[in-house]
Amino acid sequence: MDRLEIDLDYMRNVMLELLRTPSPSGRTDAVMQIIGDHLAELGLPMQVTRRGVLRATLRGETSDTARAVAVHADTIGCMVKRVKENGRIEVVPVGTHSARFAEGAHVTVFVDDLTQIYTGTVLPLMSSGHNFGEAVDTQGVGWHQVEIRIDEDVASAADVHDLGIRVGDFVALDAAPQITPNGYIKSRHLDDKAGLAACLAAVKALVDHDAVLPVDAYLLVTIGEEVGMGATHGLDDRVAELVAVDNAVVSEGQQSREDTVNIGMLDSTGPFDYHLTRRLIGLCEEHQLPYRRDVYRFYRSDAAPAIESGMEARTALVGFGVDSSHGHERTHLDGVQRIAELLTIYLTSPLTFSDWDEDPTGKLEDFPSHSVQPAEPEPETAPGRHG
Repeated sequence: MDRLEIDLDYMRNVMLELLRTPSPSGRTDAVMQIIGDHLAELGLPMQVTRRGVLRATLRGETSDTARAVAVHADTIGCMVKRVKENGRIEVVPVGTHSARFAEGAHVTVFVDDLTQIYTGTVLPLMSSGHNFGEAVDTQGVGWHQVEIRIDEDVASAADVHDLGIRVGDFVALDAAPQITPNGYIKSRHLDDKAGLAACLAAVKALVDHDAVLPVDAYLLVTIGEEVGMGATHGLDDRVAELVAVDNAVVSEGQQSREDTVNIGMLDSTGPFDYHLTRRLIGLCEEHQLPYRRDVYRFYRSDAAPAIESGMEARTALVGFGVDSSHGHERTHLDGVQRIAELLTIYLTSPLTFSDWDEDPTGKLEDFPSHSVQPAEPEPETAPGRHG
């Protein structure tokens, strides 16, 4: 159980490659191919489900029991709802995000002809101060208040249709990633491509160091987390523990930081597993990894659909801190690195309850529980006194 050295150049380069590859929920084939290529280069066997979820395997000393790390490759995006008579495009969001942060975004429009793409910009309906004056500051916020101006010579709906653009075409918000000299990463879609980079860097470290894993470990890369259909399948009942890797909310009232490991205690679906969560906290403390505990009110991860789909496993959430999540996102390389380091420690450590977790079910008297015992009730009558 060691804290392995992370190849930071690899982590950084993979993250930039993933960020520059559009992958809104529902159109993730290109980025999944890239992820698969990286895992193949590391020598990991892989399987892909009918829906396109990828599962890579790190062999352990036993295959009787297993654990999994889940991370998602899909991002928020948009879809063409209507082509307007003026040649502009109305869109609806894919995933939950505000049109407030889409305004001004450069986009890529994908059509059914896979050889053809179009670029454009998301603009409010009143985008010219020279024309609308102060009205540009009072226009409302919402997806019905924005439109896409494509970079083509079009003036009508017929012109746009002639390009092959149709209702239901995907629109990706361009990530435009930047890494500052002091290590901050500014980009759209850090959720969850920074998490993917951390996972791939952790896998590379395990492979490079010939690390010994006590049980088989799966890396599950999902493709529908942003629309609530993340880790719904791809794992079996041998998996005793599932750790989701995702963004952690850095905002007023939250405890998460951009440069630490952040451990979710609860999200909008409820508390995470008591024992596995404390196990991860203990590993951070033992190996002197800075961490924060946090709760997230309007948030869920791959762990939620896994449990909702009937998976019988303990679940936990570790996150890299993201400021302005689903908006103009920012995190720090230190936080991504520390997530990767924690994963190498966790995957080379024993299961939280190795004996109990050999089987998906067991006897009540054998079920492990924390050491806190209920207080003894006060006697109705104190000793030496009478009612």
